[in-house]
Amino acid sequence: MGHTTQLQHWLELARRGDVEARGAILEHTCERLRKLSRKMLQRFAKVHRWCETDDVLQNALLRLHRALAEVRPESPRQFYGLAATQIRRELLDLSKHFYGTEGVGAKHHSDDGHMTKTQAADTVRPESLEKWTRFHEQVERLPEEEREVVALLWYDGLPQPEVATILGVSLATVKRRWQAARLRLCELLDDWVLEE
Repeated sequence: MGHTTQLQHWLELARRGDVEARGAILEHTCERLRKLSRKMLQRFAKVHRWCETDDVLQNALLRLHRALAEVRPESPRQFYGLAATQIRRELLDLSKHFYGTEGVGAKHHSDDGHMTKTQAADTVRPESLEKWTRFHEQVERLPEEEREVVALLWYDGLPQPEVATILGVSLATVKRRWQAARLRLCELLDDWVLEE
């Protein structure tokens, strides 16, 4: 039985109330979720200084297990959308934890007083943390079709033709949804442009 077929089977069991199915789903998808966590962690470079992929994955899996008690995804596509949301929320919470006003990352310097120009430009300022936090929160508020496209293109780094295949839509539809999401985020975030 293929990965997607097996996942669909476990999802159907979970929807019928099989409590053990939730654990089977996470076990079955763990390696794919690890890869997804790794890709998404790359978009949170400052968090990566303090956490490894498996740290993020472990907490995201706990969130996902709890979410599956309430939410019943009907398809692998919906499941991976839910999983990406839980990973993103974990990364947001870690960003706030490490770089909030009392966070260790906001106060920690490991440069012995000799930062290069690149390192200095890359330091986290409270306003940039707030801006990124707002960005990720607004992504979660996008309409579902636009949120899916942003998740697959921007967080997962997939090419547009592959996203079209995953979503079962035309490439033109992916481009239209991507453009709509970027415009909506630009309006919500004071003209902050999401790059291609």
